[in-house]
Amino acid sequence: MVEVATLVEGIRERRRASVSQAITLVESSRPQHRAQARELLAELSGLDKLDAEAGGSAIRVGISGVPGVGKSTFIEALGTRLTAQGHRVGVLAVDPSSVRTGGSVLGDKTRMARLSADPDAYIRPSPSAGTLGGVARATFQAMSVLEAAGYDVVLVETVGVGQSEVTVAGMVDTFLFLTLARTGDQLQGIKKGILEIADVIAVNKADGDREQEARSAARELAGALRLVRGKGEWAPPVVTCSGLHDIGVDDLWQRVLEHREHLGDDGLAAKRARQQLDFTWALVRDDLAERLRHSPGVAAIREEVQRAVLAGELPATTAADRILAAYDADA
Repeated sequence: MVEVATLVEGIRERRRASVSQAITLVESSRPQHRAQARELLAELSGLDKLDAEAGGSAIRVGISGVPGVGKSTFIEALGTRLTAQGHRVGVLAVDPSSVRTGGSVLGDKTRMARLSADPDAYIRPSPSAGTLGGVARATFQAMSVLEAAGYDVVLVETVGVGQSEVTVAGMVDTFLFLTLARTGDQLQGIKKGILEIADVIAVNKADGDREQEARSAARELAGALRLVRGKGEWAPPVVTCSGLHDIGVDDLWQRVLEHREHLGDDGLAAKRARQQLDFTWALVRDDLAERLRHSPGVAAIREEVQRAVLAGELPATTAADRILAAYDADA
């Protein structure tokens, strides 16, 4: 593994290879890599403070949506527009299954071929290692790397598998939810929880014969939002767009900027401070889980406890107590 000082220098000089190596490092679960990652992030934190003092602050946007909504096509349309305007765009694709299948890596870059070839854009899958703690650790730290490398817009795409949306919403400035106008019941399959955390909602694929249907869906969603949002809160705008035909993408981005303006400097700083605190505890939980997995005491009784639980001889509560007692005995 390359030295931390060399990585920091490469990131400062915006070398893509250094950015990739740094993200690989912060995603690793190996103890020695974690130590290097902490050193790296401490160095990068110093760079971030200098950027903040100079008035720069990356725009962090989480993007989720129902299956088949066209997230990758939309992100490519938005990303290419932003790079054309002089922005540098980093895309992190959160996929809890990518560690096992590797499918998202090829899929995202294939669907975003134009953006992945853009010198001012960087696309990277951010695997979770099958846990939401992994999502938080890998993605939050990868964002820090991208921002230190000068990417002033970071888009975090989640595959939309339930709790992962809440996890991603807790690490970005604005959470964008994409949906479709496909059925008679436009709210079918959209959980109330998503409407509660979304800051901007867009009905995608609003083109051709589907445009009117999309507008109707947008009106219905706007009505639903009035039922789940309290008075005085930010009222998430509901717009229509077409990522494939690049329709309404500029308007949607303007809504993202309006939400950021609504937060204001103080609101944004407070939100990020809360996110740092949440991330602190996510790191603690993730690290404790790693220590539990590598505990000699736990390893000694793991198979016996598993066999007893599967055989119905040991209730889960007692099994958990035995595992924790074995872990505590190592301390």
